[in-house]
Amino acid sequence: MRLVILGGSGSGKSTQAQHLGSHLEIPLVATGDVLRAAIASNSELGQLAQPFIERGELVPDELMIEFVRSRLKEADVGRGWILEGYPRTAFQAEELDFLLDHLGQKLNWAIYLQVPEAVMVSRSLGRSLPDDQPEIVQRRIELFYDRTIPILEYYDRRRRLLTINGDQSPDMVLEKIISLVG
Repeated sequence: MRLVILGGSGSGKSTQAQHLGSHLEIPLVATGDVLRAAIASNSELGQLAQPFIERGELVPDELMIEFVRSRLKEADVGRGWILEGYPRTAFQAEELDFLLDHLGQKLNWAIYLQVPEAVMVSRSLGRSLPDDQPEIVQRRIELFYDRTIPILEYYDRRRRLLTINGDQSPDMVLEKIISLVG
Protein backbone atom coordinates (compact mmCIF):
# COMPACT_ATOMS: atom_id res chain seq x y z
CA MET A 1 0.00 0.00 0.00
CA ARG A 2 1.38 3.41 -0.98
CA LEU A 3 -0.37 6.40 0.54
CA VAL A 4 0.03 10.16 0.70
CA ILE A 5 -1.51 12.05 3.65
CA LEU A 6 -2.60 15.60 2.85
CA GLY A 7 -3.98 18.35 5.06
CA GLY A 8 -3.19 21.70 6.55
CA SER A 9 -1.04 22.38 9.59
CA GLY A 10 -2.71 20.77 12.61
CA SER A 11 -5.09 18.62 10.52
CA GLY A 12 -3.89 15.39 12.13
CA LYS A 13 -1.64 14.22 9.29
CA SER A 14 1.17 13.05 11.59
CA THR A 15 -1.14 11.27 14.02
CA GLN A 16 -3.03 9.44 11.28
CA ALA A 17 0.11 8.61 9.31
CA GLN A 18 1.71 7.04 12.42
CA HIS A 19 -1.40 5.01 13.24
CA LEU A 20 -1.87 3.92 9.62
CA GLY A 21 1.77 2.90 9.32
CA SER A 22 1.43 0.72 12.41
CA HIS A 23 -1.89 -0.74 11.28
CA LEU A 24 -0.69 -1.51 7.73
CA GLU A 25 2.85 -2.43 8.88
CA ILE A 26 4.51 -0.08 6.39
CA PRO A 27 7.05 2.69 7.04
CA LEU A 28 6.08 6.29 7.57
CA VAL A 29 8.13 8.82 5.62
CA ALA A 30 7.43 12.07 7.49
CA THR A 31 9.29 14.86 5.76
CA GLY A 32 8.72 17.40 8.58
CA ASP A 33 10.40 15.11 11.12
CA VAL A 34 13.27 14.43 8.74
CA LEU A 35 13.77 18.15 8.05
CA ARG A 36 13.74 19.01 11.78
CA ALA A 37 16.27 16.22 12.43
CA ALA A 38 18.42 17.46 9.52
CA ILE A 39 18.40 20.97 11.00
CA ALA A 40 19.22 19.66 14.49
CA SER A 41 22.14 17.62 13.14
CA ASN A 42 23.32 20.54 11.00
CA SER A 43 23.41 18.33 7.87
CA GLU A 44 23.70 19.82 4.39
CA LEU A 45 19.95 19.34 3.80
CA GLY A 46 19.25 20.92 7.20
CA GLN A 47 21.40 23.95 6.43
CA LEU A 48 19.67 24.44 3.08
CA ALA A 49 16.17 23.92 4.49
CA GLN A 50 16.45 25.89 7.76
CA PRO A 51 15.91 29.43 6.39
CA PHE A 52 12.69 28.36 4.66
CA ILE A 53 11.32 26.55 7.70
CA GLU A 54 12.13 29.48 9.99
CA ARG A 55 10.02 31.75 7.76
CA GLY A 56 7.16 29.22 7.61
CA GLU A 57 7.75 28.68 3.90
CA LEU A 58 7.94 25.50 1.89
CA VAL A 59 11.36 23.95 1.30
CA PRO A 60 12.15 24.29 -2.44
CA ASP A 61 10.92 21.51 -4.71
CA GLU A 62 14.40 20.44 -5.83
CA LEU A 63 15.47 19.69 -2.25
CA MET A 64 12.29 17.83 -1.37
CA ILE A 65 12.18 15.82 -4.58
CA GLU A 66 15.79 14.71 -4.11
CA PHE A 67 15.09 13.66 -0.51
CA VAL A 68 11.98 11.68 -1.46
CA ARG A 69 13.77 10.06 -4.42
CA SER A 70 16.56 8.75 -2.20
CA ARG A 71 14.16 7.67 0.57
CA LEU A 72 11.84 5.69 -1.73
CA LYS A 73 14.81 3.71 -3.07
CA GLU A 74 15.62 2.30 0.39
CA ALA A 75 14.90 -1.38 1.12
CA ASP A 76 12.38 -0.92 3.94
CA VAL A 77 9.79 0.68 1.64
CA GLY A 78 9.53 -2.29 -0.73
CA ARG A 79 6.14 -3.40 0.64
CA GLY A 80 4.73 0.13 0.71
CA TRP A 81 4.92 3.44 2.53
CA ILE A 82 3.02 6.44 3.81
CA LEU A 83 4.27 9.87 2.79
CA GLU A 84 3.39 12.66 5.21
CA GLY A 85 4.34 16.25 4.44
CA TYR A 86 4.97 15.60 0.76
CA PRO A 87 3.80 16.46 -1.85
CA ARG A 88 2.82 20.03 -0.97
CA THR A 89 2.49 21.47 -4.48
CA ALA A 90 0.89 20.18 -7.68
CA PHE A 91 4.38 20.17 -9.23
CA GLN A 92 5.64 17.89 -6.43
CA ALA A 93 2.62 15.59 -6.95
CA GLU A 94 3.48 15.28 -10.64
CA GLU A 95 7.16 14.72 -9.83
CA LEU A 96 6.16 12.02 -7.35
CA ASP A 97 4.14 10.26 -10.08
CA PHE A 98 7.13 10.44 -12.46
CA LEU A 99 9.39 9.06 -9.73
CA LEU A 100 6.98 6.24 -8.92
CA ASP A 101 6.73 5.32 -12.62
CA HIS A 102 10.53 5.19 -12.74
CA LEU A 103 10.61 2.98 -9.61
CA GLY A 104 7.85 0.72 -10.94
CA GLN A 105 5.49 1.76 -8.13
CA LYS A 106 2.01 3.24 -8.08
CA LEU A 107 0.28 5.46 -5.54
CA ASN A 108 -2.85 3.81 -4.15
CA TRP A 109 -4.47 6.83 -2.46
CA ALA A 110 -4.00 10.45 -1.52
CA ILE A 111 -5.89 10.94 1.76
CA TYR A 112 -7.01 14.50 2.50
CA LEU A 113 -7.82 15.27 6.14
CA GLN A 114 -10.25 18.15 5.86
CA VAL A 115 -10.55 20.43 8.91
CA PRO A 116 -11.73 24.04 9.32
CA GLU A 117 -9.05 26.75 9.45
CA ALA A 118 -9.86 27.58 13.09
CA VAL A 119 -9.18 23.96 14.05
CA MET A 120 -5.86 23.98 12.18
CA VAL A 121 -4.79 27.12 14.07
CA SER A 122 -5.84 25.93 17.53
CA ARG A 123 -4.29 22.47 17.10
CA SER A 124 -1.03 23.89 15.73
CA LEU A 125 -0.68 26.42 18.53
CA GLY A 126 -1.39 23.67 21.09
CA ARG A 127 1.72 21.72 20.03
CA SER A 128 5.18 22.40 21.41
CA LEU A 129 7.19 22.30 18.18
CA PRO A 130 9.68 25.16 17.79
CA ASP A 131 8.21 26.19 14.42
CA ASP A 132 4.62 26.45 15.76
CA GLN A 133 4.61 30.19 16.46
CA PRO A 134 1.40 32.14 15.61
CA GLU A 135 2.83 34.02 12.62
CA ILE A 136 4.49 30.87 11.22
CA VAL A 137 1.32 28.81 11.69
CA GLN A 138 -0.73 31.48 9.89
CA ARG A 139 1.81 31.56 7.04
CA ARG A 140 1.71 27.75 6.70
CA ILE A 141 -2.09 27.83 6.51
CA GLU A 142 -1.98 30.52 3.82
CA LEU A 143 0.54 28.43 1.87
CA PHE A 144 -1.67 25.38 2.32
CA TYR A 145 -4.63 27.10 0.69
CA ASP A 146 -2.50 28.63 -2.08
CA ARG A 147 -0.40 25.62 -3.00
CA THR A 148 -1.92 22.44 -1.62
CA ILE A 149 -5.49 22.82 -2.83
CA PRO A 150 -4.37 22.26 -6.48
CA ILE A 151 -2.98 18.89 -5.36
CA LEU A 152 -6.49 17.84 -4.35
CA GLU A 153 -7.68 18.63 -7.87
CA TYR A 154 -4.69 16.76 -9.32
CA TYR A 155 -5.43 13.55 -7.38
CA ASP A 156 -9.18 13.91 -7.83
CA ARG A 157 -8.75 13.95 -11.63
CA ARG A 158 -6.72 10.73 -11.31
CA ARG A 159 -9.38 9.14 -9.07
CA ARG A 160 -6.87 8.73 -6.24
CA LEU A 161 -8.32 11.20 -3.72
CA LEU A 162 -10.10 10.22 -0.51
CA THR A 163 -11.45 13.16 1.53
CA ILE A 164 -11.92 12.46 5.23
CA ASN A 165 -13.48 14.70 7.88
CA GLY A 166 -10.48 15.28 10.14
CA ASP A 167 -12.49 17.27 12.69
CA GLN A 168 -13.46 14.25 14.79
CA SER A 169 -11.68 11.94 17.20
CA PRO A 170 -8.42 10.42 15.92
CA ASP A 171 -9.87 6.92 16.35
CA MET A 172 -12.90 7.77 14.21
CA VAL A 173 -10.69 9.31 11.52
CA LEU A 174 -8.44 6.22 11.47
CA GLU A 175 -11.44 3.89 11.32
CA LYS A 176 -12.84 5.80 8.32
CA ILE A 177 -9.50 5.76 6.48
CA ILE A 178 -9.02 2.02 7.06
CA SER A 179 -12.57 1.28 5.85
CA LEU A 180 -11.89 3.21 2.61
CA VAL A 181 -8.37 1.98 1.78
CA GLY A 182 -9.20 -1.64 2.54
